[in-house]
Amino acid sequence: MYDWIVLWDWVQIAARWVHVVTAMAWIGSSFYFIALDLGLRRDVPLPPGASGEEWQVHGGGFYHIQKYMVAPAALPDHLIWFKWESYSTWLSGFAMLILVYYMGAQIFLIDPAVLDLSVGQAVAISLGSLAFGWVAYTTICRVFMNANQTAVMVALFVVLVGMSWFYAHVFSGRAALLHLGAFTASIMSGNVFFVIMPNQRVVVADLKAGRTPDAKYGKIAKQRSTHNNYLTLPVIFLMLSNHYPLVFATPYNWVIASLVFLMGVTVRHWFNTRHAKKGNPHWTWAVTGVLFLLIAWLSTAPMQHPAEDSALQGDSLIYASATGFDDVVSIVQGRCAMCHAREPAFEGITWAPKGVVLETPSDIAREARRIYMQAGITHAMPPANLSYMEPAERAAIVAWFRAASGGGLEG
Repeated sequence: MYDWIVLWDWVQIAARWVHVVTAMAWIGSSFYFIALDLGLRRDVPLPPGASGEEWQVHGGGFYHIQKYMVAPAALPDHLIWFKWESYSTWLSGFAMLILVYYMGAQIFLIDPAVLDLSVGQAVAISLGSLAFGWVAYTTICRVFMNANQTAVMVALFVVLVGMSWFYAHVFSGRAALLHLGAFTASIMSGNVFFVIMPNQRVVVADLKAGRTPDAKYGKIAKQRSTHNNYLTLPVIFLMLSNHYPLVFATPYNWVIASLVFLMGVTVRHWFNTRHAKKGNPHWTWAVTGVLFLLIAWLSTAPMQHPAEDSALQGDSLIYASATGFDDVVSIVQGRCAMCHAREPAFEGITWAPKGVVLETPSDIAREARRIYMQAGITHAMPPANLSYMEPAERAAIVAWFRAASGGGLEG
């Protein structure tokens, strides 16, 4: 039987790859159409109903693009819908949430030092919060539909700050920021599924029936599309944050996440203003730089570390009682603990890489799967084998883990 841990990692790799590829497609098309819309020329002769046009060159060819604010007089035979990029990104991201955070809840989602939850409770809070995000956001949009759109963004920012604080006081630091990204991405995909696409279908149905479409449907869709444009960069940052303890493993992680949303607005404002040919607001880069420096300063607050030697339970207890565990403890403490410590001794390392601490037997038992994958099956750790881990030591790690997992994982 194939090693199930290796197989499980490949399932996660496949899901992550799909998620990244589809996200690239969605973000790319979103950025392109926002830039196109803002850059349309309206000072040239246009066909009836057209609100702007642009000539572009790419790949050796020229493209002549015209936009109809409501709809053309007749529906074209071939109409391309941009929706699957969004749907595929959300579905693959939700698959990752299940594979990593729900099925590995005791490792990645729950931190008893933050809030002692059962797996069921943690998953229920996760799912409920994503649903709440859409309800709160769409309510804000309806309330402020005819108001200055800045009011919408301010109200949404207040919700995002509140959710940043909430997640940081419910889940582990890593899961808190990842969930804030999922919360925001769910709003973005919800915009496409529940608002933009249905509105476009109404317009198409009106055209097919010979009716003049109501301009309000395009106005609402444009509002939601613009919101998505400003939320994209913070979502990317939050999705990458789980790789950097300086972002998620500090007492101020929720403040950092909140400031990231402001950086996303300032960066997109510069690009959008440039695309609209309304100047070069270079002040936005200065503001972004100040925000980034503030985030870096906040990240140097004392890192959050696991309790010194908390009680073992579940799989950790099995790994701690498996044959060969004492030998593995000696190996890991000798080859890995100089970096993966609460107070690292390796020069140049201030905090344990990725927040992984491997000092005590309890630490090592809790990180069994990582040790197996990073130092047993693969040679990823120690990096460049700086501590000279021997092949026999790697073999001992593999034998211990497989013994704890029931033995005979391969064969």
